[in-house]
Amino acid sequence: MESLQKEHDRLLNKSNLSKPLTSIDKILSALTTARAQISSDPTSTAATAITLAKLQNQINPIVAHLNDDQKEIHSALTKYGKALDKKFKTAASASTDYEPLNGDRESGLISRAIAMHLIREGSFDVASMFFQEAEEKGEMLDIEDGLTREFRDLYEILDAMKVRRDLGPAIQWARNKATLLDARGSNLEFELCRLQYIWYFMGGEIGGVGNKRALEYARREFGRFQDKYLPEIEKLITAFAFLPTIHSSPYAPLFSDPERMWTDVSRSFTKEFCSLLGLSAESPLYIAATAGAIALPTLLKMTSIRKEKNTAWSSVNELPVEIPLPPRYQFHSIFVCPVSKDQTTETNPPMMLPCGHVIAQDSLHRLAKGGSQVTLKCPYCPKESTAAQAKRVYL
Repeated sequence: MESLQKEHDRLLNKSNLSKPLTSIDKILSALTTARAQISSDPTSTAATAITLAKLQNQINPIVAHLNDDQKEIHSALTKYGKALDKKFKTAASASTDYEPLNGDRESGLISRAIAMHLIREGSFDVASMFFQEAEEKGEMLDIEDGLTREFRDLYEILDAMKVRRDLGPAIQWARNKATLLDARGSNLEFELCRLQYIWYFMGGEIGGVGNKRALEYARREFGRFQDKYLPEIEKLITAFAFLPTIHSSPYAPLFSDPERMWTDVSRSFTKEFCSLLGLSAESPLYIAATAGAIALPTLLKMTSIRKEKNTAWSSVNELPVEIPLPPRYQFHSIFVCPVSKDQTTETNPPMMLPCGHVIAQDSLHRLAKGGSQVTLKCPYCPKESTAAQAKRVYL
């Protein structure tokens, strides 16, 4: 990857457009000046000829520099493309012969995923244009009209937090949704109020000093949280006893990195906002693309081996190899039946016997020999039961 990184860095260095833009501005300025001179005396042919000659002498060197810059960028881009082709010789489409997304319905689902991603990322103008183009093609994206408005509200609140350091809109939103957030066990409102207190305490800036405004805020706001968060509140208030040496006190970790706190609270707010809309915190399109990129090398290798050995991929709903995805991309628990050694699926779910041991449904039916009232013995303990007594387990 070193050669690829080298060409990538070279392309970045050569792709600096500040110099070409400066040259173009000089050309525009020269053209504007020449036009003004010619317009001041349009009847003088000699003066016009002199102006155009000066303009040509002034512009030609700039155009030559622009051509040289373009050649450098094109050369770097060509070398980078060759480095990519050399490193990644196999096309991604070679990983499978199965094309599940080629139908009209699937195409519509992809368009919907793209539109949702644009809305979630705050690219509302691009999303609006995408909607128009989808309608022209006859695609119905099936996205609620109010969803765009909800995400506009989200980005207005996030902009207030990140740019203006204003937590007011976020706190007000959390209070308006307090019942729903409490039902989820969320502590978002306290996180927001705690950050507001810390920001006041630090003087509204990194490395600031304690502020009476923080104490006034604590007296006014923390009372409502004392039943659930009294230990945290006590630490925040006791920190006043260590001013002005708070950074060398036992409470230093509470105030050491305000910038990280703003980032963490912004993420928590986005997560809770999306959860109340019935959406995940991250865009499903981003998750699917990232997981696919992680899985692609393994799938390409598997396909190569399968073609060499002339073997078929016989399993329908599972991969023949394990894909080591990071924990954040693992959404479904996996249970392997201890009897059949098969991974459970929707059609063959895990079933718990009255004794507490869990086996796959197919194994249960084999032990019961097809009868729901036939007495069967647990494979792992002496207890007996019937298939009808088994309960499905949801992991």
